[in-house]
Amino acid sequence: MLASPLMQRALVVALLVGFAAPIVGTYLVQRGMALMGDGIGHVSLTGVALGWLAAGWFGISPNDALAIPGAILASLVGAILIEIVREHGRTGGDVALAMLFYGGIAGGVLLIRIAGGTTTNLTSYLFGSIATVSTADVWYTVILAVFIVLVGIGLRGALFALSHDEEFSRSTGLPVRLLNILVAVLAALTVSVSMRVVGVLLVSAIMIVPVAIAQLLSTSFVHTMRISQGIGAVVCVAGLVITYSVAASPGATIVVILIAIYAIVAFVRSIAGMRSRHATSRSQECPAHA
Repeated sequence: MLASPLMQRALVVALLVGFAAPIVGTYLVQRGMALMGDGIGHVSLTGVALGWLAAGWFGISPNDALAIPGAILASLVGAILIEIVREHGRTGGDVALAMLFYGGIAGGVLLIRIAGGTTTNLTSYLFGSIATVSTADVWYTVILAVFIVLVGIGLRGALFALSHDEEFSRSTGLPVRLLNILVAVLAALTVSVSMRVVGVLLVSAIMIVPVAIAQLLSTSFVHTMRISQGIGAVVCVAGLVITYSVAASPGATIVVILIAIYAIVAFVRSIAGMRSRHATSRSQECPAHA
C-alpha cells in the first residue's frame, strides 16, 4: 500500500487535513457556527467548476488542474460574504445565506457539465476520492495547512476571546471585524484543502465532529483543540487505509467512523455519569458506609 505513489499522496493530504481542520472547527463550534464550513463547501463547488472552465479556455491539461485554485478563490469570496451577512443580516439573513449555499452547489453542478466534466468527476468532488489527489494537490495542502496551523494556534488567545464573547473582545480593543474575517478565511482554506479527501458535502464533518468528541473528553479549550486534532488525523488516515482495500467513498467512511466514535464515547460517558451519581446517592443515604 505504501509503495503506491497515489496512496502516499493521499495519506499526506489526509494526515494534514485531519490535523488542521479541527483547529478551525474548535473556533466555529465555540461561536455556534458549526455549519459555516458546510455552506462554504457548497460555494466552493462553483469555484471547482470555474477552474475546469478556465483550464479549458487556456488549454491547460489535465482539465482539473485549476480546480483547487478555483475552489480556494470561491471559498474565500463565499466566506467573506457569509461573514458580512452574519454581521449585518437581520430577518433576511437566513434567506440570503440559503440562496448563497444552494446557488453555489447548483452553479457548480451546471458549470462542471458545461466544462466537459462527468458524473464521476462530480462525485469525486462531492464525496472525496483518493484517486484524484495529484502532486499539485499535495503542495496546495501543505502550504495551506501550515498557514491554518500557524494562524489558528498562533492567534489562539485572541481568537478564543472573540469566540467566547465578541462584545467583550470589542471593548478590550481587539480588532473584532478583522478577526471575524480571519476565522472565515481559515474556514474557507480548510474547506479547499479538505475537499479532495472528504468532498464538499462532508467537509464540515471533519472540522466539527472531532471537536464534538473532544468536548466529551475535556472541558478545557486548549485540550479540546489538541484532542480533536489527534482524533481527526488518526481517523482520516484510518478511513483512507480502509478504502484502499474496500470500494467505498473515503469521505463517507471517515465521517461514519467519526460519528461511531462520538456515539461510543457519549455512551461510555453517560454510563460513567450514571454510576457516579448512583455512588453519590448511596453515600448520602448511608453516611456510615461513606
